[in-house]
Amino acid sequence: MKKEHVEAIKNDPNFQELVSKRSKFAWTLTIAMLVVYFAFILTIAFNPSALGTPLSSDSVTTLGIPVGIIIIVFAFILTGVYVRRANSEFDDLTAKIKKTAKENE
Repeated sequence: MKKEHVEAIKNDPNFQELVSKRSKFAWTLTIAMLVVYFAFILTIAFNPSALGTPLSSDSVTTLGIPVGIIIIVFAFILTGVYVRRANSEFDDLTAKIKKTAKENE
């Protein structure tokens, strides 16, 4: 790809919108995951008995197991949210960028 084409794409308002929206959205999801994960780790570090509490009086399974599973499921859900938005809004912007780039060749 020629340098002029790269510069034209970088200057395309659709490209700038795509980069901005995608970055903000990715950072939002990243922060959400980090908050959940570090809350779990900090709970283990500073209050291990909270997650070490058995689910019932005769249970060997502690509260930490379902909480850990929920965190893993939360990560999958965030991935699905990102993929859904990428396949709709981000792909539409990418198609517009490609179309503009082909017209300017």
